[in-house]
Amino acid sequence: MSRRVSLPAADDLFRPTAPPEDTRRAAEGRETTDAGADTGSDPDAGAGSRKKKPSGRVRHDEKMTVYVTSDELLDLEHARLLLRRSHGLAVDRGRIVREAIALVLADFESQGDDSALVRRLTEG
Repeated sequence: MSRRVSLPAADDLFRPTAPPEDTRRAAEGRETTDAGADTGSDPDAGAGSRKKKPSGRVRHDEKMTVYVTSDELLDLEHARLLLRRSHGLAVDRGRIVREAIALVLADFESQGDDSALVRRLTEG
């Protein structure tokens, strides 16, 4: 048995964690323009038209602890492995959770009382 430690490759250590500065400025400009636009209608009507995207693979400034059951954790890990095997997506559990949160919140924003979130929370 080898005692050699496996270290990450240089590409893993030195990968960019944020978009280039010019891309970030362009995105911030779009957000300011979109948020500042006055449609003259219901203020909640424009909220569904803007698509919020999950943060993806960037350095996150905030942290939240969520407790899950062992079955939920196994389901999450199974989904991660299935995404890798069937779709070639090497994502971590945190990315899957952020994507799921974005989907649920977008559905809630667009469907309101008819959203899956409201239905599931009122069931039990």
